[in-house]
Amino acid sequence: MKEGTLNFAKEVVIGSEYAADQEVIFHLGDATTFTRTLPDAAVDLVITSPPYNVGKAYETKTSIAKYLESQTELIEELIRVLKPTGSICWQVGNYVDKGEIFPLDIFFYDIFKSRGLQLRNRVVWHFGHGLHAKKRLSGRYETLLWFTKSSSYKFNLDPIRVPSKYPGKRHYKGPKKGQLSGNPLGKNPSDFWVFLANEWETGVWEIPNCKSNHPEKTIHPCQFPVELVERCVLGFTDEGDTVFDPYAGVGSSVLGAIKNHRKGIGVDKDPAYHKVALQRIYDFYNGLLKVRPMGKPIHKPTGREKIARTPEEWKNK
Repeated sequence: MKEGTLNFAKEVVIGSEYAADQEVIFHLGDATTFTRTLPDAAVDLVITSPPYNVGKAYETKTSIAKYLESQTELIEELIRVLKPTGSICWQVGNYVDKGEIFPLDIFFYDIFKSRGLQLRNRVVWHFGHGLHAKKRLSGRYETLLWFTKSSSYKFNLDPIRVPSKYPGKRHYKGPKKGQLSGNPLGKNPSDFWVFLANEWETGVWEIPNCKSNHPEKTIHPCQFPVELVERCVLGFTDEGDTVFDPYAGVGSSVLGAIKNHRKGIGVDKDPAYHKVALQRIYDFYNGLLKVRPMGKPIHKPTGREKIARTPEEWKNK
């Protein structure tokens, strides 16, 4: 693909093969094949959302056994390229087969654990919109498993703190009686990330999924919001570290890395996604990228909007 097709206004160096000093790399090809080209201990954070194998247009339906086998092959390579102080953030939903769901985090936990990784958090990502089910309850959450390669790992709490509900709370007894009990920078965000407009009250994380009216929405049907990546990048890496997404899609993970002064590596086998990813990276470097600000409250209906009112046709039912 020629860079000219992307309307680059100025030279932006985006590598296609691994180089230790390259700030941003985006490779068109197979995830496992590319990962094998990386040297040992080259990556500080792996963050990805692998294909869920639920029959979407961009996925190939296979048995769950074959699906997990193919993922295990990649995971072993990812562990090899991860630094001893590194982390893996593996975000998944449910595998669906003939109407029955299989929560993938349960299966992936065993794969990672049996290879020596340690689970630090199982983060629940709850969002307000998604596909509607007819014969079961509609799914409104996915999970992110945060594993570390060792007991010596990076964790930076301050950049990801959220405002405290009661910042003026004080110790009421003991040697610290009368002193403020909280942290001026806020509180620990917890492992439950809610996508509603009440972060300032509950101290949970608001990150909406990328639906039609989201400023980051592209052609990808299950796009990572950049903010989700940023929370992990800021919390589990330092500036100058390397972030890798083997299923990078339209490049949200790479953007979350370079936006916060980390190196970003992405891979995707779809030429259309690859083209969009390169354009988004170009837009970032030229100040044109549309990104939802981290921590911005989500719109909450007031009840005055027409769309939020009960339709007249329903009032007598």
